[in-house]
Amino acid sequence: MLPHVILHNAVSVDGRFDWITPDLALFYGIAASFGEEATLAGSNTIVAGYPEEDLELDLEGYEPPQRNRDGSLPLLVVPDSRGRVKAWHLLREEQYWRDAVALVSTATPREYMEYLDRLGIDYIVAGDDHVDMRAALEELNSRYGITVVRADCGGTLNGVLLREGLVDKVSLLLSPCLVGGKELRSMFIAPELASAHGVIALRLERMEKLEGDVVWLLYEVIK
Repeated sequence: MLPHVILHNAVSVDGRFDWITPDLALFYGIAASFGEEATLAGSNTIVAGYPEEDLELDLEGYEPPQRNRDGSLPLLVVPDSRGRVKAWHLLREEQYWRDAVALVSTATPREYMEYLDRLGIDYIVAGDDHVDMRAALEELNSRYGITVVRADCGGTLNGVLLREGLVDKVSLLLSPCLVGGKELRSMFIAPELASAHGVIALRLERMEKLEGDVVWLLYEVIK
């Protein structure tokens, strides 16, 4: 069974992530209302958040920490078929998640999966050249009982989830600004459509004006 997936992003009015400074209290306050059991974050986001010099870890004698048994905390789930994320030990030290799970594919280097084993990080193998997100989400439900996923991702992973019909709700915090530009840095990056057939229709569930002229929009994806 597929879990319920909520895409939650803070963007400019023209849908850009860059050059805006979202109100994190507002952002995570709304996120807390979703009852997420897993947080889905892209590998690009994780890699960008942890500088190279912070990633040193001596595996000699390393003992994986005890899993956090606090069921009120979500799992952190990161698709990483290329084996780029090296901050797993640091992610486990954060207080936001009870543990972390990697999503990999059959093309992921064997050495990387051995590295995950050594760290005690669970992983789900789904897909061949890249992570099959539908199969991975189904396995999250089957293996861990995950029924609600909050996707806090960049435009590329958002695009995969949306194009594959895996998103149930779209939650947007619109910052009162316009960014513009020619480079594609929007919240929804995906191959161009050949026709209008692939346009994703939404139904507005909620609209609320918040502090600082931020507008919260919550949509249901019409399937």
